Amino acid sequence: MLRFADLVDKHRDELAALESWNSGKPYEQSAKSELPSFARLFRYYAGWADKIHGLTVPADSNHYVQTLHEPIGVAGQIIPWNFPLIMLAWKVGPALACGNTIVLKSAEQTPLTALHAAKLFQEAGLPPGVLNIVSGYGPSAGAALASHMNVDKLAFTGSTETGKIILELAAKSNLKSVTLELGGKSPFIVCEDADVDKAVELAHHALFFNQGQCCCAGSRTYVHERVYDEFVEKAKARALRRVVGDPFKKGVEQGPQIDSDQFEKVLRYIRSGVESNATLECGGQRFGSKGYFIQPTVFSNVEDDMLIAQDEIFGPVQSILKFKNVDEVIRRSNSTRYGLAAGIFTQNVDTANTLSRALRVGTVWINCFDVFDAAIPFGGYKMSGIGREKGIYSLNNYLQVKAVVTPLKNPAWL
Repeated sequence: MLRFADLVDKHRDELAALESWNSGKPYEQSAKSELPSFARLFRYYAGWADKIHGLTVPADSNHYVQTLHEPIGVAGQIIPWNFPLIMLAWKVGPALACGNTIVLKSAEQTPLTALHAAKLFQEAGLPPGVLNIVSGYGPSAGAALASHMNVDKLAFTGSTETGKIILELAAKSNLKSVTLELGGKSPFIVCEDADVDKAVELAHHALFFNQGQCCCAGSRTYVHERVYDEFVEKAKARALRRVVGDPFKKGVEQGPQIDSDQFEKVLRYIRSGVESNATLECGGQRFGSKGYFIQPTVFSNVEDDMLIAQDEIFGPVQSILKFKNVDEVIRRSNSTRYGLAAGIFTQNVDTANTLSRALRVGTVWINCFDVFDAAIPFGGYKMSGIGREKGIYSLNNYLQVKAVVTPLKNPAWL
């Protein structure tokens, strides 16, 4: 794994280019952010490989008890198209560190970098058959993996709707263990004491990063009524400055949506927002005449019952909602089927503590957003998933615990 990470560093430019060809994301994002994180994740899990061990457990009777932490076996893994390399690392890293073999299905939209990573693993000396990459469609290859009787564990990242199907297939086959990292509709809460300029920039990043195609995107921007009007005007101005275009050109912040289906889906949600009488501050149309580019879009006067405030749009559409007090924003933030992440922007530590404990989400970012260190666990409450990825918590996904009990004859002590 360490040799693989070194090879990633050596081939960073070509991997970054492939990732941008793969998904349409800006090359600068791939090269400066995602590739360093990709290599770091494998070095992190390489460090765990010789530190996984069981325990010696005291027993009431005359017995010696130990636990063994054993590989779970064959791990099936299905990754999405929005962060192909990062999602591969989140899954392959802990599975390898725990001693498992892997069958990984890449998204049909983005097969390139998983195949190239497998080639680098081969060059790094990974034994044949340990990591197996399958390129295929969800209803065929993905369903076969979820249903296979010889797959012992399944990890999936994608939509909540597909996650339900995966869970059902796993249950109907061999009741394999399943972890799911699913959708989100994350609140980004801007309190009345916020530095509005900084909050606008952070909220902009929280939503528009990766063309808005991020499961934890801050897609419900709740802004206190005292700063609401100022925030809306500045958020609109920032969206209008966002640079959309060829992802390989320097300075481009936003590339195309992943494909025609996603492109049309986002435009349908924008039309829904207009029809629901939300105020379209900017954007709302296709950008240019070629490709799946969408103008950065901002809605104000959004209400909780509108589809753009309830559904995961997965596109560059910012919905700005108004709130009056902390109790109200807690209730409204939690009134969703999702619970993946949340952002809080405040200078008051008491407000931050109150919100961070009250929000029913797996990750809370305070005065920051999208911080993804290798050691920080990630996963959701409610319909945003089951289990955690990254950090020490992810190792449990790929281990079985076995208790071994041996009688003790005339022990000197217990």
